[in-house]
Amino acid sequence: MRASFEKNKKGILLMACASLCVCLGQLFWKLSGPQALWLLLPGFALYGLGALIMLVAYRYGSVSVLQPVLAMNYVLTVVLAAAVLREEITLLRIAGIVCVTVGVVLVCGGDGGEEETS
Repeated sequence: MRASFEKNKKGILLMACASLCVCLGQLFWKLSGPQALWLLLPGFALYGLGALIMLVAYRYGSVSVLQPVLAMNYVLTVVLAAAVLREEITLLRIAGIVCVTVGVVLVCGGDGGEEETS
């Protein structure tokens, strides 16, 4: 498991950063409204930055490991919604967060020593 993390570490970190940018961009979209249309611009900028970082991340790891890291969007979205929008985190959502996080860790660490082709 550790070998897979080490092999894909840079890509995983970049993908996590991309995920954060995308989630923040979407939060800005949510916060924009008739009185705050200006928030759309930083929202699009963050979302676009996330997409660019994602493209770079694919150069530093296996797609089968990096793509599932984007599932952390679900976790980040719930955390941001609770922190910024004061949305409730229910027990069921906590269970979902745990399942997603465990799944991402297992997928990222479960490369099984496969050779990268490309």
